[in-house]
Amino acid sequence: MQLSASELILNADSSIYHLNLLPEDLAETVILVGDQNRVPLISKYFDTLEIVKGKREFITHTGMLNGIRISVVSTGIGADNIDIVINELDALVNIDFETRTIKENKTSLDIIRIGTSGGIQPNIETDSFILSEYAIGFDNVLHFYESEHIQYPEIQLAIIDHTAWSDFKSIPNQVESDVQLTEKLRSDKVIMGFTGTNVGFYGPQGRRLRLLLEDNDLNSKLSSFEYNGMRITNLEMETSAIYGLSKLLGHRAASMNCILANRSTGEFSKDPVKTIDALIKYTLEKLTDY
Repeated sequence: MQLSASELILNADSSIYHLNLLPEDLAETVILVGDQNRVPLISKYFDTLEIVKGKREFITHTGMLNGIRISVVSTGIGADNIDIVINELDALVNIDFETRTIKENKTSLDIIRIGTSGGIQPNIETDSFILSEYAIGFDNVLHFYESEHIQYPEIQLAIIDHTAWSDFKSIPNQVESDVQLTEKLRSDKVIMGFTGTNVGFYGPQGRRLRLLLEDNDLNSKLSSFEYNGMRITNLEMETSAIYGLSKLLGHRAASMNCILANRSTGEFSKDPVKTIDALIKYTLEKLTDY
């Protein structure tokens, strides 16, 4: 089936619409960051840099490190942007742009998020690293795709019951990281986590400035939730969508989070720049360690 011009949108130079990339620009190991200013903080460690491209908030640097080709792509904030990024990354490797047809032989990408997050358990210290084994999404991106087979409905229903989840909110969706990629990134330096992906930074994460919250106790409910020994460790805004879309499309995904804030204790990192840099170096070392 040939994809129409309104479905597979290409720029005048035949690059994919939002990311502004050609298929040859993308490595098979892809690091995702929310902040476009974080892209050069990672690529500065590359041995060589071959691609520097960008459009809107989507900046890409591709280069080599220890013999491995890596692309760093900024996504902007939130699961809605992740829907754009993961679909376009997949298109770059699995759709023939000339014929507008899906390739018979598929390519699987390794997709790793490096990002910041807030812990919701009192025993998770600021400046620690969390590797998300699971993510529970409070967004609704996955519900627009046939995705029930990769979700965990029994845990989702348990969270709905425990939190007295409003019927006006999207049903939470839980997904798992790629086991093989997670194992590659695992060590005694990281905490294995169960990450909550929120749809916003303020109200959806229990922050109150001037607006009243629908549930003032949501964070404490999420913190106290337990299912077969699993507790939600941290909150951020992208991981569940990365995991879900990657799994549906046949890619491997993992999420590395540095804890800058602890919402249960009110603490914040004294040196967030140092913590983020330490997570970058840790992740690059694990990815390029044969």
